[in-house]
Amino acid sequence: MKDKNTIKQYIDQLRGYNTSRMYLNDFFHTWKESDDEIAATFAVAEILRGLRENNISSKVFDSGLGISLFRDNSTRTRFSFASACNLLGLEVQDLDEGKSQIAHGETVRETANMISFMADVIGIRDDMYIGKGYTYMKEVAESVEQGYKDGVLEQRPTLVNLQCDIDHPTQCMADMLHCINYFGGVDKLKGKKVAMTWAYSPSYGKPLSVPQGVIGLFTRFGMDVVLAHPEGYDVMPEVEQVAYENAKKSGGSFKKVNSMEEAFENADIVYPKSWASYAIMEERTKIVETGDKEALKALEQRCLQGNANYKNWECTEEMMAKTKDGKALYLHCLPADITGVSCKEGEVAASVFDRYRDPLYKQASFKPYIIAAMIFLSKFRNPADKLQSLLNEAKPRIK
Repeated sequence: MKDKNTIKQYIDQLRGYNTSRMYLNDFFHTWKESDDEIAATFAVAEILRGLRENNISSKVFDSGLGISLFRDNSTRTRFSFASACNLLGLEVQDLDEGKSQIAHGETVRETANMISFMADVIGIRDDMYIGKGYTYMKEVAESVEQGYKDGVLEQRPTLVNLQCDIDHPTQCMADMLHCINYFGGVDKLKGKKVAMTWAYSPSYGKPLSVPQGVIGLFTRFGMDVVLAHPEGYDVMPEVEQVAYENAKKSGGSFKKVNSMEEAFENADIVYPKSWASYAIMEERTKIVETGDKEALKALEQRCLQGNANYKNWECTEEMMAKTKDGKALYLHCLPADITGVSCKEGEVAASVFDRYRDPLYKQASFKPYIIAAMIFLSKFRNPADKLQSLLNEAKPRIK
């Protein structure tokens, strides 16, 4: 738990970061944010968490809506977005496309403006189809920007990427903040080996955005990041290029291997997670566009058969023993496919998952604060001053 002096130290750090570009802007991909902007997001998340721990209200909105649109199932991200909005004083309204006029041909531009009259933030999760999710988010953002410029909207809602086909910024930033706290600071991360590895799952079509988000962010901290997967399970080459460039700038490294064992060897952090290959995700998107249900079923069966060739890609006790001192930090975005628990054979052995259950829950607990920080930084030109005023006023959250 942070005391008020620690919160003040974070606020002082925040004053040293240039966040001017975040004001009245959206948050899409971590690699599009500067080092200062990433650091500021972490700092504000820590401050907001500290305020809540000290029973200090962080409500900066007296009214307003946070609009949530989830085009894929979600537990953690859905509730994290709702928690973040509530923490700042916003009420959440879900956009259920099945109950809207979208089914009757309402355009994206029209929908975006109609839901935004009193909205301060729009959170969207659209991660299933390559070339679709981020494109849709950009169209929503451009629509509300034009609505604001035309005087239709009194304010321009911030758009927060709650997971698209390319990146999962709220997840990977929560992962990183967990690592920062676990290892005792950003300065302790340099030289740490991170194994972002594919793992077997009895399901198909899991998005690429988590492994891409991890290699796109963790390489910025001077870490030695290894992306491991069987041949053919590649991620987007442009994101790999981002990882290579980040590693070069930060003094870390990035490499690809086709061996889970090699990736786990002497690793400080392991992140075994299933995903579908970039090529398969592209193929699935094209099939969905044609509406050919039989072709989609055939693709699914082909993918499941392919996955079955790599059931040995599992995070077992033997695999964990290869890590540094046998005690690497195990990460997962959850829910994990747990062997003998949620499935017959999966990503992680039950004994490994059980040992790391509390750290995994702590990892997930950072996400509401990361999302709240993204919203906060988009709404205040001088975020440190606003946070200092909240600390000074110290209005109790629970009266």
